[in-house]
Amino acid sequence: MTVRHFLTLRDLSSDELGYVIQRAIELKTMLRNGQVHEPFRGKTLGMVFEKSSTRTRVSFEVGMNQFGGSSIFLSPRDTQLGRGEPIEDSARVLSRMVDAVMIRTFAHSTVETFAAHSSVPVINALTDDFHPCQLLADIQTFVEHRGAIRGKRVVWVGDGNNMCNSYINAARQFDFELVICAPEGFDPRADLVAENSDRVRLERDPKAAVQNAHLVVTDVWASMGQEEEQAQREKAFRDYQVSPALMDLADKEALFMHCLPAHRGEEISHDMLDDPRSVVWDEAENRLHAQKALLEFLL
Repeated sequence: MTVRHFLTLRDLSSDELGYVIQRAIELKTMLRNGQVHEPFRGKTLGMVFEKSSTRTRVSFEVGMNQFGGSSIFLSPRDTQLGRGEPIEDSARVLSRMVDAVMIRTFAHSTVETFAAHSSVPVINALTDDFHPCQLLADIQTFVEHRGAIRGKRVVWVGDGNNMCNSYINAARQFDFELVICAPEGFDPRADLVAENSDRVRLERDPKAAVQNAHLVVTDVWASMGQEEEQAQREKAFRDYQVSPALMDLADKEALFMHCLPAHRGEEISHDMLDDPRSVVWDEAENRLHAQKALLEFLL
């Protein structure tokens, strides 16, 4: 059987992604009903973390545990990767011992190289370019609250970062319109925007961008590794804060999402996460269910 990897949303077809979302909802229901489902007894997930995380680590570890399997946490301090072993060699060895590998790192080329030399599925749990696992959780959350996202208008407010790039891929795979509202100099990858120009457009004015939006999404202004740019970014993004007042300009049924952690008073107002249109806690929980569905699909 050909090994399938999940490095971006485009590694799965639209139909496959739709299946994963529906399966995530089923698994969530099964868990809440107390139904034991342990297809991964005797299976192990290797978790390689070069970037720290709360939600990613907990969701993958708990997911494997609920499936009857186990996981191994590997930081640069714990592995030869941190001492300069070639990625290709680590991939060949690790994939002979575990059943799947999850990697959270900086360069996207790291997960691509690892996958090219791995004999088991490799999952991108975040790189500087993409964060596809978070998009599975986001789409699941929208479907649970509002139904199919196809044909809806989604507005990204803030930095054109890895999340924004993944939203561009999501617009393509889930067939929705995406408006990206970022200050000049902070746009997402130009090649992705150009390739998806039939459904993705840029808008500098947040008030204009959120008009008729069904979903408004944002992220921190300075991602991990950009801390030295904090002051510069605060100045550039000062007009790009999402607040209940901005949400009032969107569709009356609009939802708000944030992948967390959030910086209240920066990319969101202090009261935004508590607004009734905010579904960030469901969104965070759904990392668990969406990733369980993904693991089940890949294995």
